[in-house]
Amino acid sequence: MWRRAGVVIVVIVLALAAVNYLRPIPAVAATHLLHSTEVVPGAAPTLPWPLRGAAAVGIGGLGLVASSGNEQATPAASVTKVMTALIVLEDSKLKKGETGPNITISDADVGAYESDLRDQQSVVKVEVGEQLTLFQVLEGMLIPSANNLAETAARWDSSSIDAFVTKMNKRAADLHLTHTKFADTSGASAASVSTPSDLTSLGMVAMQNDVFAQIVARGQVDLPVAGTVYNVNGVLGQGGIVGIKTGSGLNAGANFLFAANATVDNHTIVVYGCVMAQPTLQAAFATAQNLIAAMSPIVHVRRVIARNQSIANYTTPWGEQSDLVSTVDVDLAEWPGMILRQHLDAKEVVLERPISPSTVEGTEHVVLGDYNFDVPLATADPLYPPGRLWRLLRVKL
Repeated sequence: MWRRAGVVIVVIVLALAAVNYLRPIPAVAATHLLHSTEVVPGAAPTLPWPLRGAAAVGIGGLGLVASSGNEQATPAASVTKVMTALIVLEDSKLKKGETGPNITISDADVGAYESDLRDQQSVVKVEVGEQLTLFQVLEGMLIPSANNLAETAARWDSSSIDAFVTKMNKRAADLHLTHTKFADTSGASAASVSTPSDLTSLGMVAMQNDVFAQIVARGQVDLPVAGTVYNVNGVLGQGGIVGIKTGSGLNAGANFLFAANATVDNHTIVVYGCVMAQPTLQAAFATAQNLIAAMSPIVHVRRVIARNQSIANYTTPWGEQSDLVSTVDVDLAEWPGMILRQHLDAKEVVLERPISPSTVEGTEHVVLGDYNFDVPLATADPLYPPGRLWRLLRVKL
């Protein structure tokens, strides 16, 4: 009897051990090792804002960082042509090194030239039958700021000015330029209005187009009928300025949307900004130069994540351990007072088979201003499934 009871106990123990052994291996979650938020050190800086009008500044990649705080929608003038050029480039898909299709100057194009000339607007001379490449039309529109070629580009793109202006306003809405409204393609209309913050955001988008950036960085260009025409950006090439567009001639004052290369912590960054409603174009240039000079010591580039830095950790109940490490260096431009946010998105692993080192198992999501991207994370060490003894003796999943 006692022997039979012993056998039953042994059978029960073996059955329980078998059940314990065959239970699923528990999933192992990664533990985040970094803070989810971090404030960029430093107080909000005081910048040399203009005494009249308004201004805003930004950093390439980081986005808008500061404004004078008194922005109102005012006439954009010829800075309007930045949106005109952007849409034409996006629609045509013109690439750097290409000239694009030939555009034959029509009676309507010559009529626009003559009308704008009578109104003392900024123009480039054209003749009926003249052949301009799309690239040349854009050069004439952006460099000497020809209002008539802005209309030529719009008619080529959309057949009519009205249809093109509709596109301009849709693109502005898509870019969340909430204080921007376009009434024409050149900015000759005082009803084409915007703010420094909106135009700075537009400039940052436009400069990502290689053809646009190439054109606005040129000091002069030769056109078939007009001959040599010169950039109205009088400070191009000074203090790192590589563009973008002036706007003047309306009673509201002069505007300057600018971009400049600056060396910060051994990195080249692009400083953007826009000043509006300045008394003269020279005053707009001087204000822009003062802002660029003041920003360079304030902005810094910091390595927020280093290659092979431990970002998270896997630790198994049976004693296996491996860090998740960054596969790349992450260098970001920073502005005092902004908030860096990081979020771990890593798989739960079920170790039914070994995981080798350098296996990508997740990402670190990084957000700072307009920076918004994922950093791949890989295992630093191998991870092995549990051994037989642990599977037999474990108390719980």
